[in-house]
Amino acid sequence: MKSVTRSLRVLEAVAQHQPVTVGELTKLFGLPKSTVQRTLVTLAEAGWLRANRKDTTRWEIGARVLAVRPAALQGSSLFAAAREPMIRLRDTVNETIHLSVPDALHGMVVVDRVDCDHPVRTFHAIGDTSPLHATATGHAVLAHLPKSEVDEFAASTLEGYGEETITDPEELRVELRRVKDRGYAVNHNQYRPGVCAIAAPVLDEDGTPLAAVAVSLPDSRFEPGRLAELGRVVTDTAAEITARRLG
Repeated sequence: MKSVTRSLRVLEAVAQHQPVTVGELTKLFGLPKSTVQRTLVTLAEAGWLRANRKDTTRWEIGARVLAVRPAALQGSSLFAAAREPMIRLRDTVNETIHLSVPDALHGMVVVDRVDCDHPVRTFHAIGDTSPLHATATGHAVLAHLPKSEVDEFAASTLEGYGEETITDPEELRVELRRVKDRGYAVNHNQYRPGVCAIAAPVLDEDGTPLAAVAVSLPDSRFEPGRLAELGRVVTDTAAEITARRLG
């Protein structure tokens, strides 16, 4: 059991400090370097960790970790409440529908997807992560967080992914107020070029954002004149998921 506990502690430490070196973990735990290295290799062989692509001496969370949370959520009240409304939303707009949950202030994780039948469509694998400040789902969640949490997030470096990405903290705050006022968020090429989305939050009893549901579509089918219509159906879907979950 000691080895299992140690492995879990190392996994948690990598998640918190990634990308992290063996030396840094050795200092953190006070364990022999060989023990830490052996634990890292074992976790990597199982898919829980991986070497950083840019610096292979550093370790980071692997794809298996990202897959566990969505799988666990499939039996949750959120997943059960969201599935049918997501299918109806897909049938209404014939675009891909995503359900994403926040991973604290680290980003959004895709936990469910309903595909459309267009030959050209957007695609996010279950378990994919994306930044809060550059996505519609992220904005939908941030807009409903307490001011202190938004300030904490805005104080971090907001990475630019393209010309449309909001990287200025005050500009982000203005956009979040706009999102909260109208009820939905819009991503027009802010994260991935050619990919757009309209998203609304799924809220808990006290108004805490648990997730966000989004219509995702290629830029080639993004029509500004349809924003109000798409915003309404996405907002209605999010409200239905909230009601079904609480009911």
